[in-house]
Amino acid sequence: MAQQQKQEPEIPYLTRTQVLVAMGATAILLWIIAKVWLQFGRFSLMSWRWHETELLWGVLLGLSITALSGLAYRLWPDYRKSANYYLEMVLKPLALPDLIWLGLLPGLSEELLFRGVMIPAFGYDHFAVIISSLCFGVLHLSGSEQWPYVIWASIVGLFLGYSALLSDNLLVPIVAHIITNLISSYFWKIGQSQIIKN
Repeated sequence: MAQQQKQEPEIPYLTRTQVLVAMGATAILLWIIAKVWLQFGRFSLMSWRWHETELLWGVLLGLSITALSGLAYRLWPDYRKSANYYLEMVLKPLALPDLIWLGLLPGLSEELLFRGVMIPAFGYDHFAVIISSLCFGVLHLSGSEQWPYVIWASIVGLFLGYSALLSDNLLVPIVAHIITNLISSYFWKIGQSQIIKN
């Protein structure tokens, strides 16, 4: 009887340094795209202002997305497989303190481009939110079998996009994105360390 082999990623496993450099380079690239688009586009960056109520909304949204992601992870086997593939490639080499960067860099750069620039560029409406969410989902494609992860990232993009649209404050999705990345990655790392111990 043949043993089922673990699927190897299409992108080779990376070292801790390579993951951190890739995160930094991606954040810079997204920032450059956002700045160039703003420079040549006929629109302004979505406003963002520090306000306690909207900060709280961002935290609550981040916690809600994290809870929904956990539910999807438990109930949707294809998503679980896809998420494990992606997270093992990105998170496995990182140390716990590195998760701060995993929260901040994508949370700031991705929200700047996908919500702060794309939503105003495409018209501050449902169409703009949907287009930005689909682009956000595709950004998370790391292999040909990663479509469940892309679908879930697109759904998360809708939550983040509508939070930006309804609040007219980029702070809300930034905080939600950072919270989601921090908590989800922490729990995944802790879960993996428990598996190794057992």
